[in-house]
Amino acid sequence: MRKHLITFLAISIVLNLCLAGTSFFTSAGNYSNDIEKQDTTQLEQLKIRIEQLKKEKQLLKERLDKLQSATPLETDDDKIYNWYFMRKEGHTPPTTEPLYLEMIKNRGHFLGDTNKKKIFLTFDEGYENGYTVKILNTLKNNNVQAAFFVTGSYVKKNPELVKRMADEGHIIGNHSNTHPSMPQLSDKEIKQELSTVSSMVEDLTGNGTHFFRPPRGQFNSRVLKLADEQGYSTIFWSMAYRDWITDDQPGEETAYNFVTDNIHNGAVILLHAVSQSNAAALDNIIKELKKQGYSFASLNHI
Repeated sequence: MRKHLITFLAISIVLNLCLAGTSFFTSAGNYSNDIEKQDTTQLEQLKIRIEQLKKEKQLLKERLDKLQSATPLETDDDKIYNWYFMRKEGHTPPTTEPLYLEMIKNRGHFLGDTNKKKIFLTFDEGYENGYTVKILNTLKNNNVQAAFFVTGSYVKKNPELVKRMADEGHIIGNHSNTHPSMPQLSDKEIKQELSTVSSMVEDLTGNGTHFFRPPRGQFNSRVLKLADEQGYSTIFWSMAYRDWITDDQPGEETAYNFVTDNIHNGAVILLHAVSQSNAAALDNIIKELKKQGYSFASLNHI
């Protein structure tokens, strides 16, 4: 819309200048013999160009009128946004782009209530790397509920772990069937990615999925809108670090320090369950955060 307006204004300015110039030449012709001797060919070409500009102006006006009368587009189909947050010092909750906040309004969360020391622990499960059992044991021993965002292949290959998650009161979230860039899919494909995982989880546990985390953190308004229409709340995060590279693990101490140094009210913590560092540090992380007065809540209460 803005591009059309700029073009329209530019053409209008040129047209008005040309018309003004023509008026000048015409008026001056009545008083000066020199003007009458102007190259008639150039003058005719100028008149032709002015007529062309008039037609282009009218066409642009018609297009603008049509755009202004149409229902505003709610989605930006071709745009891919990458989720990120901006950390603040002193355990202050982070923020993100104002555009992102507007896009997820009433359709998702990246923070809980920042007036309360209530936090949300979430894990992404793209594949099993041998640490989920340890993570589940730690959560059970500390009486903590978490959310596990699973892909279709994870559910298919690890049905017993998925059932255990549900049996022990954890949220099972939808991380898509094939872990694609969702904005690059058609509406039909997005719905299929979500429904496939939900059906698989429901077959195992008796309950479908109601929370969605976009693979790779890539999204746009269309993805959020379609997820919302399928009954999902999209969950981003306010705390995460580079923990998913299995052959470059930072270690237990680094994982512990990162979480405890960056904790804040309403935190949605993203950890990858493939990380040996996270699995090793989790028990101490939970105990330390509880000692600081934080409580762990289910996404059902975000």
